[in-house]
Amino acid sequence: MLRGPFNKAVPIIQKIESHNHKAYFVGGCVRDLLLNRSIGDVDITTSAPPEVIQTIFEKVIPVGIKHGTVVVVHEDIPYEVTTFRTEGVYSDSRHPDTVTFIDDIDKDLERRDFTINALAMDLAGNIIDLFDGKEDLKKGIIRTVGDGNERFKEDPLRIIRALRFSSQLGFEIYSETIQQMKAVQSEIESLAVERITNEFEKLFAGKYVKNGLEYINIIGTYQFLPIFKDNPSLFSKIPKTIQPLASFGEVIALLHLLENNISISEWVKSWKCSNQVKKDAKVLVESYNYYETNGIDEWLVYTLDNRYYEGFSRIVNSIHQENTNHKDLHHMNKQLPIHSRKELAVNGSDIANIFPLLQKGPWLQKMLTDIEKAVVFRELANSKSDIKEWIKCNPPEAN
Repeated sequence: MLRGPFNKAVPIIQKIESHNHKAYFVGGCVRDLLLNRSIGDVDITTSAPPEVIQTIFEKVIPVGIKHGTVVVVHEDIPYEVTTFRTEGVYSDSRHPDTVTFIDDIDKDLERRDFTINALAMDLAGNIIDLFDGKEDLKKGIIRTVGDGNERFKEDPLRIIRALRFSSQLGFEIYSETIQQMKAVQSEIESLAVERITNEFEKLFAGKYVKNGLEYINIIGTYQFLPIFKDNPSLFSKIPKTIQPLASFGEVIALLHLLENNISISEWVKSWKCSNQVKKDAKVLVESYNYYETNGIDEWLVYTLDNRYYEGFSRIVNSIHQENTNHKDLHHMNKQLPIHSRKELAVNGSDIANIFPLLQKGPWLQKMLTDIEKAVVFRELANSKSDIKEWIKCNPPEAN
């Protein structure tokens, strides 16, 4: 039953067991194995205290040792290893105030968020399932372990995680869990924005993103999110035709295009995003605005970095319900006569030499761009003689 990433992690569990401690694969990796989804990080839970794990393995990073979590690096792959534990109250809505290490996995599984994540598996592939998580996987249901009010109050981010799982898995959220989410969701505003952003990036990238967004609308979660809470009508503008968006830059680009009175900078600041996200959003918005006026042409394909082709296509298709294919953009790109200004047969110095009496200035950049466009649109051959002839016929305007 074990496959791929699990096989590589087997020696870790074997080594822990050889020191007379219990150890299991746990959480999302077990869930995804049962769903036959690709396996991401493989997490391990154990009866061994973190101090013992540090003595057993050569390379251990004490990332959350206070809460029983360390990272064991085995063959250059990091594995999160957490000791069985029970938890006290979450006064900071993120970490428990107290943690008690225990020898029983049952109590450890009780503290987890959803039944589909409260699953553990031993090396023989036997599943420990105390809360009918396997049944919920079969039914496609997201349901909390125990009292949902308690789980969500411990960490309100679990509300957004439920929404994210509905987007990634296409699952329904259990009716009682929905009511519990509604009752507690105002506490989302107490969360660090970065944590919310991280979950929402995954939500918008989900295969069933429409499912997740529909639940946000039903539950009214948008009322407690940055920017949306001050612009409640904005959420209803998100098109029903939205496609999964692979980055938060794409998300911000789409939201800005839906309501351009809210700037990209405001989105980035409110959701505490990186400069790279800001840059990605700006590039996508500029290319989309060009597309609205000119459609897809050689200049768009030329000026847009090809790593944005897929994101650009997703935004166009989300807004217009079209079938723009990024592969077509790559094909057009291959057919272009040049792929950067450096490939032009002339440069700024060549042009300046043709007009020695003119002082260098903005006219030079404008002429280079005009030549570039003419070459890209195949109105002008990319040869020095042809371009020089074109320049003589299209001299710079006198100041």
